[in-house]
Order: sequence, then C-alpha cells, then structure tokens
Amino acid sequence: MRLPYAPQTPGDLSPETHEIYSRIAARRTPRPLIALDLSLLHAPPVADGYNHFIGSLRSKTVLDPALLELSISRIAILNNAVYEWNIHAPLALKAGLKASALQDARSLPSSCQATEQSIDAWKSSSLTARQKAVLAYTDAMTEAVTVSDDVFQQLVKAELSDREIVELTATVAGYNCVSRILVALDVGENNAREMKSVDELVANLV
Repeated sequence: MRLPYAPQTPGDLSPETHEIYSRIAARRTPRPLIALDLSLLHAPPVADGYNHFIGSLRSKTVLDPALLELSISRIAILNNAVYEWNIHAPLALKAGLKASALQDARSLPSSCQATEQSIDAWKSSSLTARQKAVLAYTDAMTEAVTVSDDVFQQLVKAELSDREIVELTATVAGYNCVSRILVALDVGENNAREMKSVDELVANLV
C-alpha cells in the first residue's frame, strides 16, 4: 500500500474517532477491519461516511444481490481493480449468479465499443436480457458517464422498478469510487497481482 495502514484499534485518539471505529467494526463483525477500512481511517470522517453509504448499498437494497454483485464485478474488470474482483466475484457466485454469466462479465468487450465484433460477442453471450441491461448500464456509467436513452430503456424493459434503478445507479457510482481508491492507493497490495479466474473461484466455493 502506498500509505501505512491505520491501526486496527483507535488507541488514544479522540472519542469521536472511537465511535467511528465502533460503527465500522459493527458492520464488519464477525470479521476484523479490512485493508480498505484501514486505508480510509486516516481520514475518520471520510471513513465514517463511506461506511454508512456502502453499508446501505450492501444491506438495505431490494435489487437481486446477484445483479448488484454482477455490476460490481464488471466495474472491477473495467477499472482493473484486482482487489475488488477477488472479493466481489465470489460474492456474485454465492448470490446465485451462474459461472458462465460471471465469465461473460469478465471477458465481454465494453458495450461502449460499438464494433461488429463486440456486438456479436454480446449477442452470443449466456447473459439474460436483465443481466445484459445491467452490464450495459454499468459500462456506460463507468466508461462514458453519459447514459444513452437506449441503454436506460433496457433497464425499463427488463422491468426494474424505480427503486431498483436508483439502487443500481448508486451501486455503480459507489463502487467506481471504491475501485479508484483501491487502485490509486494499491490497497491490499493487489495491483500487480492477477485476478482470480472464474474456474478458480468456482473451485474455491466447493
């Protein structure tokens, strides 16, 4: 990591910082604080806001968890965030995403590339219409920022509710932020490592 990690406990820091540590620890229980927490805790108020926002995305959304983890895994691929992929791709499988769909998320060219080859690759993928809509939306938000009406209408056709669309939008925005922190600071010392293959992730679940 490009910075030293903050300590696992707040030590003799202010009561306010103790409270922030406690809130983050409560969300992580029974696990200890992770490398990302110990990076952000150099700026405790930022870590606190991050914890509340990401905690809401992880535990208070109604959108299918497999779709949320699919979008996060795709962000990891687009941004080359090894740490993010190695954590969230297994969660996608645990949430019920098929290995073939996760492999498509890893290998498909960006839907922002409107080439004949990329269009053919998307057509021949194993993804459902709803999964394609989520990935295309993720690609657009991550790479183009501007989302075309055609891409947005795919979500509507896939029958995502207004709440689900907002949750997906916030998740894609939030985890683009996460990936940029991870890569910029090399949190977890993962930047030079390889992303785990889908076959390896499946084998580790057994």
